[in-house]
This record gives sequence, C-alpha cells and structure tokens, in this order.
Amino acid sequence: MNDPVLWTLISIQVFMGAFDTLLHHEGTERLAWRASQKTELRLHGVRNLFYAFIFLCFGWLEPHGIYTIILVSILAVEVLITLWDFVEEDMTRKLPATERINHTLLALNYGAILALAAPVLYQWSLMESSLTPINYGWWSIMATVAAIGVAVFGVRDLLAANRSNRLIAPDAKNLVSNFDTHKNILITGATGFIGTRLVESLVANHHKVTVITRDKKSAEHLAHPVQVITSFDQIQDDDRFDAIINLAGASVAGGLWTKARRKKLVNSRINITSDIIRLVNRLNQKPECLISGSAIGWYGLHEDQPLDEAANANPCFTHALCQAWEKEAGKVAAFGVRVVTMRIGLVLGVEGGMMAKMLTPFEFGLGGQFGDGRQWMSWIALDDMVRAIGFVIGNKEIKGAVNMTAATPERNMTFTKALGAALNRPTIFNVPAKLLEIALGDLARETMLAGQKVLPVKLQKAGFEFQHDNLEVCLKNITGAVKPLKEGGYVTQDNFLSKA
Repeated sequence: MNDPVLWTLISIQVFMGAFDTLLHHEGTERLAWRASQKTELRLHGVRNLFYAFIFLCFGWLEPHGIYTIILVSILAVEVLITLWDFVEEDMTRKLPATERINHTLLALNYGAILALAAPVLYQWSLMESSLTPINYGWWSIMATVAAIGVAVFGVRDLLAANRSNRLIAPDAKNLVSNFDTHKNILITGATGFIGTRLVESLVANHHKVTVITRDKKSAEHLAHPVQVITSFDQIQDDDRFDAIINLAGASVAGGLWTKARRKKLVNSRINITSDIIRLVNRLNQKPECLISGSAIGWYGLHEDQPLDEAANANPCFTHALCQAWEKEAGKVAAFGVRVVTMRIGLVLGVEGGMMAKMLTPFEFGLGGQFGDGRQWMSWIALDDMVRAIGFVIGNKEIKGAVNMTAATPERNMTFTKALGAALNRPTIFNVPAKLLEIALGDLARETMLAGQKVLPVKLQKAGFEFQHDNLEVCLKNITGAVKPLKEGGYVTQDNFLSKA
C-alpha cells in the first residue's frame, strides 16, 4: 500500500472530513446539541470508530488472507453507514450548500481511494492469513493522528446521541401564557436565538404572530402558523398590532470591532428601530407597547457594584451602542405607546448565544475562565427570558429600562466551574487576559474580561418569578446533565439532589 497517489488521496479525504466535522457538524449545524439529530450522531459515531480502525490498519499493518476480508467487510459496512447517513440528513435537516458540495467531493475522492486500493486488497486476500507490521513514515504518523481525531469525535458523538432526549425543552406553551386575550404581535429578529423560542411560545398560545425578515427562508424553522413578511411596506395603515417586539441587530460577538464593524452594529439596530417609528406613525391604531432590545452593556464597565435600572453608566462602546438604541426606541413614546427597553444579560441555552460558542471547547475539556475570572456574569435562562418578555407585555405598569437578568449573577470563575461540572469536564485551560486583548481588542475587554453585577429590580418588584435562579442547576438542565421531570418542565433547586 506504499503508493504516494493513494496516500495523497487519503490525506485529502482526512482534510475534507475534518473540514466537514469542524465547520458543519460542530460549527454551523451544531449537531451534538440538537435533539432531533440523535440517529445522525449515532451513525457518525459508529462510522468514525470504523475510520479509526481503518486508518490504523492502513498506517501500520498489511492484513493478508482472512484479515483482508475482514478489512474489506468493514469498508463495505462503512459505505452502507454513509449512505444511511445521507438519507438521514436529508430527512431531518436542511444541509447548507457547502456541506452538500463537501459530501459530493468526499464521495468522489473515496471512490478513487477504493479504486486504487482494490487491486492491492485483492492480492492480499489471496495470501496466507497474517498481520504484517509496516511503517510508511510520515504517512503512518498522519494516519495515526487521523485515527485519534476520528475516535475522539466518534466517542463524543455517541455520548451526545445518548443525551439527546434530555435536551428536549419543556412545552413552550407555558412560557407566554399571561395574556387575557389573543394578541396580534409583530416581531423583528424573530429568527434569532431568543426570537425563535418566543415565536414558538406565542404560536402555542394561539396569538397571531407577524415576523419581519429580509430572507423568508431564514424563517422556515419557526413555529407555525406565522405570517412572514420581508418589508415594513407590506404592512397596511389599517393593520393592528397589540405589541411590537424589536430583537433585530447584528451580533456583538460576531467579529472584531473594527470601525466598519462598529458602524454595522449601530446601524443594524438604529435603522430597523427607525423603520418601526415610521410604521407606528402611519398606523391608524397604535400598538399598546414596543418592547425593544438593549443589553446590560448599557452600564459600561463596572467591578462589584450592584446595578439596578437606576444605576449610572460608565462610558465605553457597548454603552454608546445601547444608549443610541434605547434613545431611538424611546421616540415611539411620542405616539402614546408604552416603551420598554430590555437590558439583556447573558442568555443561557444550547441553541445559540455566547454559551453555544463555549460548549464545544468545554465539552472537549478545553474550557476555562477568562483572565482572573473575577468579572461578573449577569445571566438569564432562555425560557426565563421569553417568560419575562411575556410578563412585560402583559403588565402595563412596566415601562422604561428593564434588566433582563436572573437575580443571582455569578463571577466568571464560578460560571466556568458550573459549566464544566454540567458537562462533567475539567476546566483547567484558563485563557490569559493579555492573549484575549491581543486577539480581540475591545471586544474582549468589554464583553469577556469585564462585567456587570446586574439585578432585575423592576421585574421582581412587579412580581415576576424566575424558574431558574440557581446557575448550577440551570446549566445542568439545559445541557442535559439531568433528566427532565416526568410531568414536564425543569429540575429545580428544591428537587435537584433527588433528580440529578
């Protein structure tokens, strides 16, 4: 098997397989955290373990006779698993174009590998049964590294498949259920992390939901029935909305804060909020309220000072961004509309947000605190976030800035340990502050190395009760570390010891 062309093709196969795994399975698709992909994860896990065996065999052995037949049988089974995987993927998810192209190239390249290997395997099968050690130098080393890589991901995928049933979130109907009558609600940013769950809950409670998105295809995953439009111009002057929820805005953590990026972050929020102002101005019947996004970044950089809605801000980019957004949203009040600006903390859920970016390194034991770990992280569970939005819509006494965070902020070092414990992984690879500052600049300084100890005073005074007020229990729930209750819903702190 000492054929440079064959080994080159194997190397290409390894590279394309790694690209597919890292970019698609772990990156854009995040299969390990999608309960619907249990079968696909199992197929990937078994196939990867087969690959590990095949790579080690090709790299260090010449199997002859019956051992060749065994190897050929494993290769045949691997092909059948891959075909099954293709069918499963098409049935359960919509593959991005890059993944489809990569799969086609993988299939073609694998066919070429088998065509070159077939004559050699045939000759080996005719020989007396034996396992002859061999060493192809760097090719063997490459095969070993590839075998270790696919074995690690194979085991992880099998473990992830086993926890899939524990990732199924409770019925969304119970989240937004405090309205006396069915409402017409317009939502921007509905296809995002928070918006998707919010729409699911509103639809489950039979509210009429209209979603504005530039790309209709991006709304295909939303709960239905939902009306999807691509422009405010499609809304007529005599249309009626009880509430407008504005969640649209480019991700703050979506790239380095270059001058162009900062401008995009501001414009993505101000422009659509200005569109809402123009819409409200021309509507014959004004909505009762506008619930508009903001973030705890409004407060700027603080150390240990508790921050309620009346606290002062310290200047920095996140403050300027949030202040501009809140100021623009506040203009709607001139039309007699109640305006609430949500100062949102770190929203916890495996489906998206900053935590979703942390899961993969933590799951592979590479997680750790940022800097000295003393910075505060003001968090809120995704479902509590959705419940809080519903609560604010239904409570007409609430207006102005509202802190959307749990009442129990924690330091980064505590959060790190809690997430590691939920995943049953060590958290020893701490990231030095200087390294983050060099790599990410102000993005790291303002969102990773500094924090705010924010308290939801307005929500609590209005009577809102959090389902998740213990970080450790919350993380164990949403990562599938504990089984959901038989009657539905989350494990709470009170029954944690008996259910965990």
